[in-house]
Amino acid sequence: MLVPLRNQGVAMSVETQRSIATMRMPGGLGGLLPALILIGLFFVVPVLALLLRSVTDPAPGLQNYAALLGDGTYARVFFNTFLVAAVVTIVTILVAFPVAWMLAIMPPALASIVFGIIILSMWTNLLTRTYAWMVLLQRTGVINRALMATGVIDQPLPLINNLTGVTIGMVYIMLPFMILPLVGTLRAIDPMTLRAAALCGASPFQAFRRILLPLSLPGVAAGGLMVFVMSLGYFVTPALLGGTANMMLAEMIAQMIQSLLNWGLGSAAAFILLVVTMALYALQLRLVGARRATGGV
Repeated sequence: MLVPLRNQGVAMSVETQRSIATMRMPGGLGGLLPALILIGLFFVVPVLALLLRSVTDPAPGLQNYAALLGDGTYARVFFNTFLVAAVVTIVTILVAFPVAWMLAIMPPALASIVFGIIILSMWTNLLTRTYAWMVLLQRTGVINRALMATGVIDQPLPLINNLTGVTIGMVYIMLPFMILPLVGTLRAIDPMTLRAAALCGASPFQAFRRILLPLSLPGVAAGGLMVFVMSLGYFVTPALLGGTANMMLAEMIAQMIQSLLNWGLGSAAAFILLVVTMALYALQLRLVGARRATGGV
């Protein structure tokens, strides 16, 4: 039975209530249809086309995958890709954790300013930031000149066209993506937990290792996976700051398609990269689910 509703003396008629009660939201997949169409057109169809081309160009078969997985040159590119992604992820976590902790404990007004500066770096053009690092890291750049002027070094350091340059440039670009999830996780930790640990006699290192670090692992895992996956497919920064000895998979794919016009091999390499990325994401979901099921943080 419908009871007339009143709001500040204004009565709603029974007919109006009945019309509202009979309204129904789209059921089944009707409401999801636009999103499903969008995903199908811009994700599923391109992936299927990529897979189809990888097994049909230049001839039907798995020869493209056999060439990628059986050739030592391609294997080295795969190794370089995962090595760079792992190094960048580890360094990014080490740099981002203190920054995120600082943002979590500093006064809100000051934290907003620092946070705005970090976000502002994401709005700057990627190519511009990479070229800026090229100027800073070259043999006659600001960094080498400053180190030589202070007497720290006698000869310029090789900071570009190698793994060092790629790591520096990519860590700088990836930092906001690591800081954002970490700040949210660290702010959710009750400060009284650390104070209780200190009152119980725990040293700062023990409190960090046994309380702060375990509680922050969800943010570390989320940010680390994001950085690692993005690093796997990065192209501009490794191409400009790295050398031929540190070629990554994205560079090789671009070279195969643009220079060699080998669409079959390039498609196979891109599909392998996609499969690895999806596997890593599924692994993270499984680990997080298992941790929650066992009552972990």
